[in-house]
Amino acid sequence: MKLLLRCCLLWLSLPLLAHAADLRIDLGKGTKTWSTAQLLARPDATEVTVPGDVAFRRTMRYRAVPLLALLPGLRADQHLQFVAADGFTAEIPATAILNRQGAQAWLAVEDPARPWPALAENAKGAGPFYLVWTNPQAAHIGPEQWPYQLAAIRALSGVDARFPAIVPSADASADVRRGFDVFKRTCFACHTLNGEGDAKLGPDLNLPYNPTEYLCADLLRGYIRNPQSLRRWPQAKMQGFPTQESLSDADLDATLDYLRYMARHKAVH
Repeated sequence: MKLLLRCCLLWLSLPLLAHAADLRIDLGKGTKTWSTAQLLARPDATEVTVPGDVAFRRTMRYRAVPLLALLPGLRADQHLQFVAADGFTAEIPATAILNRQGAQAWLAVEDPARPWPALAENAKGAGPFYLVWTNPQAAHIGPEQWPYQLAAIRALSGVDARFPAIVPSADASADVRRGFDVFKRTCFACHTLNGEGDAKLGPDLNLPYNPTEYLCADLLRGYIRNPQSLRRWPQAKMQGFPTQESLSDADLDATLDYLRYMARHKAVH
């Protein structure tokens, strides 16, 4: 009878165990681990309303902690990498989090007693931790800078220093340089290039072939805007950039300029 009771209690606790988790933060002075319970119990945890939430595509309310409060001593010259459990890796300069223009980063924490809604494109949902922003337009925060299923935050050298094989040469055109900046902010969260990068969601975008080598510009633009426009695949993870707010036409064209440039500068292995 006692064994049966224990099994029943374990079964009832499974939903809570499934959502409770730990977040690791390493700013270069050792790793700090925060549990779901610890974050929810912080005195600065508060209710935050996020209009136009990127993951849920509607207004959402979260129990959240100001991200900056979890990053003591963060400096403007630092660079942060946000690693999600599904392989998504967002690269965000510290200046975006330290900005004084009005945008604020929050760590939304999923309460096991009140789980968030399911995501249509991801059966595992957005929890247990999700980087959300209030007033994101004030710091030009794009959709790739809202990582969910967050597992770790760490301070690293900037992308250019860590992955030199993706960096265009100093004599590259201004459009190529602009496209490189857009690529780092958007595509690099899911893809590698020339075999370099930490993301594990999408394929390499230069090896063995660059998409500009097998897709004409119009098809490639359409695919980036809406991946289903090229191949109907309901299970595909790429969400696309359908609006000017998510990716302007000028930034999209510059990204294609960068990809064409890199097609002529493949890494030698």
